[in-house]
Amino acid sequence: MTRDDTLAGVDSRTVDTARLETHYLESGGTDRADDESTTVLFLHGNVSSSRFFEDAMADLPARHRAVAPDLRGYGDSETKPVDATNGLGDFEGDVSALVAELGLERPFALVGWSNGGGVAMRYAIDHPDDVSALVLVNPLSPHGFGGTRDVDGTPCFDDYAGSGGGIGNDAFVAGLADRDRSVEGQTSPRKVLRTYYVDPTHEFDDEREESYLTGMLDTATGAENYPGSSIPSDNWPGIAPGETGVNNAISPKYCDLEAITEIDPDEKPPVLWIRGDSDQIVSNASLFDLGTLGRMGELPDWPGEDVFPPQPMVDQTRTVLERYADRGGEFEEVVFGNAGHTPHLEVPGDFLDRLESVLRG
Repeated sequence: MTRDDTLAGVDSRTVDTARLETHYLESGGTDRADDESTTVLFLHGNVSSSRFFEDAMADLPARHRAVAPDLRGYGDSETKPVDATNGLGDFEGDVSALVAELGLERPFALVGWSNGGGVAMRYAIDHPDDVSALVLVNPLSPHGFGGTRDVDGTPCFDDYAGSGGGIGNDAFVAGLADRDRSVEGQTSPRKVLRTYYVDPTHEFDDEREESYLTGMLDTATGAENYPGSSIPSDNWPGIAPGETGVNNAISPKYCDLEAITEIDPDEKPPVLWIRGDSDQIVSNASLFDLGTLGRMGELPDWPGEDVFPPQPMVDQTRTVLERYADRGGEFEEVVFGNAGHTPHLEVPGDFLDRLESVLRG
């Protein structure tokens, strides 16, 4: 399946790889000069698609070839189950197969946003020679999402209760499944897009908002995809990760990306870490984290700060990247003001300036 509504300069294509029928967007690759052109691979986040990078691809100078796939279960790509027991391995394997099928020029710049940042880290761990630079945009913590208590990713409970497929909001998942485009309710996909994906003061262009909303609604829901399965737990809040689905793949039970620090110093790509200062999804007090909600009094029977504190997601990422630098790599942290979880949409000029500086080396 391909789209006929892409922005000028961006093409919609579908290819059969060794693993997955993959839809992707592509731009540029013209007016190339050996010392000025770079291939860029964009990886989107959870409950989204390549549509969230389409604006950046349209504005990127044409000398750079840009490719943005829809990951499995998202956008217009094939839906297949996610084996969470391999962490983000299914997504990384799909990306690797796409790189091979398209014959992408290597090394390339790898840009990962949110969950896509986790996939990008996993790709760099497995294929460091492929990556000339790693750009992490409001990335998933290297210690996954939910249920950890400190900068080293220590789990609150041995069974990782409080993370995984069981912590998804049922009403939001139902809205995705029903392709709800309304503005009604605090958990409607449109309301979540306007309130949490961006700083709440941000206003979307109407046409672009519809495209981003479509990108959210094109999410496969259920136990094998989003949010995933769960199992009962004797620990608060009574649920622990199952073995299938996206939110289990990013549970700290299965997702551990600290091996990025162990890449050979000669192969470590430079890392640019970009984040918005008002991110409500990936932060030290994420409104999607049960520790934060418990502390706010929004969840019953919260066992308290000593047992289940908010996950220090940003501090965890910084700690891992500092170890990355101590072991021969380099990273830069850039914080954009008045931006939430999607600085590439909220402050596109600033984002592209930083990205182009990376592409220039």
